[in-house]
Amino acid sequence: MNHALKDGTVGKALLMLDIIADAEQSLRFNNILALSPFPKATTYRLLQTMTSQAMLSYDAESQKYSLGMRLVRLAHHAWKQASLGPIASPYLNQLAGEVGETVHLAQIENGQVLFIDKRHTSQRFETLAQVGRIAPAHCTGVGKVMLAYMQPERQDYALQRQTYIKFTNTTITNKEALLDELITIKREGVAYDKEEHENGIISIAAPILTSSGQVMGAISIATSTSRHTVEDLTQYRGVLDTITKAVSTEAELYLHPTSGS
Repeated sequence: MNHALKDGTVGKALLMLDIIADAEQSLRFNNILALSPFPKATTYRLLQTMTSQAMLSYDAESQKYSLGMRLVRLAHHAWKQASLGPIASPYLNQLAGEVGETVHLAQIENGQVLFIDKRHTSQRFETLAQVGRIAPAHCTGVGKVMLAYMQPERQDYALQRQTYIKFTNTTITNKEALLDELITIKREGVAYDKEEHENGIISIAAPILTSSGQVMGAISIATSTSRHTVEDLTQYRGVLDTITKAVSTEAELYLHPTSGS
């Protein structure tokens, strides 16, 4: 919130978008005002400007605001230009088919995990991780494995942005304990989520790395404790390693075509 106040009109407008996006439903003006740190006049002016620019949509009948189609178009272009999603998609299909479990693709930004894609192969359980959702890095398999492979400065920046909120009895709740685990993760090449984000859900995750060792993203295989134990997940290390390396190779060719092999 402080950043939005410092970043002028653009920061304020982005905060309005965050408020509406986080609500996951259309909101009336009074609902937005209650969540807004800005005065009534400022909030109204921001909403009017963003509506006129199609960043927001306003339904006169219900008197509610929702995200606009311009955001959808911008997101589509961003997806095509920068995301691992289109590149990894066929490999996620292959992986999910081989293991018969839920597969996630994620990237990290400002210390937070963004789920880019998902393959859900079982109707017997569901995970909180949904495409487009943001999750903490300190208690997710994909988040921890990406943190482990970050360069020191970037890692320190990301660690400062962890809330260390305790979601379950096994959630890591402090920086020192997380750093210890990150050392183990980098040594072993995979991270495990041992019911740290949600009870009954476990996963194994591996990083997607460039040829120079920079982390681009991560892929995880998630399942429920009614189906497997954490120890059972070790059987997927080989196929997970093969898939992440294949995605890495193709991503470098696609995103950096002049960088060589």
